[in-house]
Amino acid sequence: MFQKILVFGAGYVGSSIGILLSKNHQVIMIDTCLKKVSKINKKEAPIDDSLMTSYLRDNKLNIFASQSYDEHIYDADLVILALPTNYNDAENSFDTSLLLTTLKDLNKLNLNKTVVIKSTIPTGFTNVARKMFLNLKIYFVPEFLREGRALEDNLNPSRIIVGDSEEQGKNIAYIFKNVAINDPKIFFMPPTEAEAVKLFANTYLATRVSFFNELDSYAYENNLNAKNIIDGVSSDPRIGDWYNNPSFGYGGYCLPKDTKQLLADYKGIPQGIFSAVVKSNTLRKDYIASKALARNPKMIGIFRLVMKKNSENFRDSAIFDIMQIIKKSGVNIIVYEPLLESTNIEFNLTYDLISFKTKSDLILANRMDEKLLDVVDKVITRDIYGND
Repeated sequence: MFQKILVFGAGYVGSSIGILLSKNHQVIMIDTCLKKVSKINKKEAPIDDSLMTSYLRDNKLNIFASQSYDEHIYDADLVILALPTNYNDAENSFDTSLLLTTLKDLNKLNLNKTVVIKSTIPTGFTNVARKMFLNLKIYFVPEFLREGRALEDNLNPSRIIVGDSEEQGKNIAYIFKNVAINDPKIFFMPPTEAEAVKLFANTYLATRVSFFNELDSYAYENNLNAKNIIDGVSSDPRIGDWYNNPSFGYGGYCLPKDTKQLLADYKGIPQGIFSAVVKSNTLRKDYIASKALARNPKMIGIFRLVMKKNSENFRDSAIFDIMQIIKKSGVNIIVYEPLLESTNIEFNLTYDLISFKTKSDLILANRMDEKLLDVVDKVITRDIYGND
């Protein structure tokens, strides 16, 4: 039914969806970033995702990228919006301005297009958008992707949730199911419930991260082996041996903003867990910074700004807040991050790992790396299992 699909946004959500769907459909990727557009047109992954790279290389895909949708929108059967909706702390809500602007522009064309929103949005957004943009048929289909594994998770979706139960909603569900290599269960529900699923799922994950981080803080403070405790706790099948590796705090594209949005949505509703999760993440970063400063270093090295291994994402990385705490203490900071192209940051940046290790009196590493094994005595990390 959907032969030509326009995907707005070539980030990790949009690019993984577009590349995957291009095996069965003609896909036009729309993004303002010339670098991403050029990479897609050269059949190169626009983000750091190893499976995406090999998938582009090994499959015959019908995909093209452009910075403008003007010449492609008229014969498109489906539009997918995977645009950023960062959290606006001043407004206590997602910043949906780019999403709304795009919907407004599409609505003006009076083409009665079917639009699928993949961006994370506040509960109630889809219903409001449907009333605002009457020339569009708007649906919400949340994504559940891990950073660095976006294509893998779209190939093997845990579930497909569509905020609609009518015939077109079913058609939308099956274009995603048809490119999956597993057999995901499909859930049809009202759009507000689909929006809530996304927020509650990510807030649960943030809660789990916070739980194991606080367990680790307890073990660290009492000179206990955190791994032994976590292994013992996680062996209970009701708890499970997953998402239990301590870190400097949760961060990235989704968890910080989704937890804040859900907390904001609870205005007037009794709750205690969600505010505690947001506070716990702040306390964890304070705790890590205090442990580093207690060693009285003159120069603290920050090994990598990315949130996790095999990721290129710096957004809301926990290390930034830790760096701000260190900066206020007056201790100097040097950063080693080979993926950071711009030197327009307020800290010393080096691409020379040897120099970095030499100059650093102490090194903070959210995730341990074999490159640091020769200076392990300098390293503070809470990475127990060496995974994401």
